Amino acid sequence: MATTSDIRKGMCIEYNNDIFKIVEFLHVKPGKGPAFVRTKLKSVTSGKILDNTFSAGHSINDVRVETRSYQYLYEDDNGYHFMNNEDYSQVYLNKPMIDNAEFMKEGDNVTIIFRADDETPLSAELPPYVVLEIAHTEPGVKGDTATNATKPATTETGAIIKVPLFINEGDKVRVSTEDGSYQERIKE
Repeated sequence: MATTSDIRKGMCIEYNNDIFKIVEFLHVKPGKGPAFVRTKLKSVTSGKILDNTFSAGHSINDVRVETRSYQYLYEDDNGYHFMNNEDYSQVYLNKPMIDNAEFMKEGDNVTIIFRADDETPLSAELPPYVVLEIAHTEPGVKGDTATNATKPATTETGAIIKVPLFINEGDKVRVSTEDGSYQERIKE
């Protein structure tokens, strides 16, 4: 049993007969009235996002979790398949269980979170940044670089991101998996 002072990003809790992962939280202590914690919760089973406010000192049921590294194999109609690099066992995850899955490419390693009590997979976390090749983008217009102008580009995984005008097809770029933003061009 934990309290609201133990809340942190990524923590899994039991709430309304479901398991939720804390995506965002904010401790608020107004000038008048009691303190509270405003949270954004994501269901690990359905992917539904819920905003909730807990009063300070409120008891919450935290879920004990374990993390393991798995390799992404492939996607089918229902979800994603992963393989444990140590014992070659495979795990299947539904599509709502993974944030920003469009940045995963076959062979990438991800961290899968399991419920410690019954070994149930809860969700997968991508690394903070991935390197992707640009599959398609329009050429930049010469002389249009006075400002931080961007253009849409499709990556090898099918994700559409905004890149600077100097990026061309075949370039490799580093992309943030949290918000899908371009970080830098990778030189070979």
